[in-house]
Amino acid sequence: MLDINEIMKIIPQRAPFLMIDRVEEYVPGESCIAYKNVCINEPYFAGHFPGQPIMPGVLIVEALAQTGAVAILSMEENKGKNALFGGIDNLRFKKQVVPGDTLKLEVKIIKRKGPVGVGEAIATVDGKVAAKGKLTFAIV
Repeated sequence: MLDINEIMKIIPQRAPFLMIDRVEEYVPGESCIAYKNVCINEPYFAGHFPGQPIMPGVLIVEALAQTGAVAILSMEENKGKNALFGGIDNLRFKKQVVPGDTLKLEVKIIKRKGPVGVGEAIATVDGKVAAKGKLTFAIV
């Protein structure tokens, strides 16, 4: 398990753009399970949407990408590097994520060739799929 300080030693994102709060488990180069506690005081809720706050889908995808980045950037040869988006494939949103939810983020690395790879990503709330798809990344 990694707390927020340990996560920040692996990935470069910082508040307000650090989208994961803790890591339950990870295997360097293979997988990661992380969590995001969705709080009403997050700045994007002021405008998305007033009176009906919903976590933007693009931020759910970013949280998944950061989860995958923990798996990739925790590898010894990738320490101090960054993982950038190379593509998003077949991503679907199935459930709204709202303040009070705990978002479970799971990424399994299914392909790697040189600095490029693909991860299967799934975000759930209380066991229900919120978003699911494949993320392509490049190590720089």
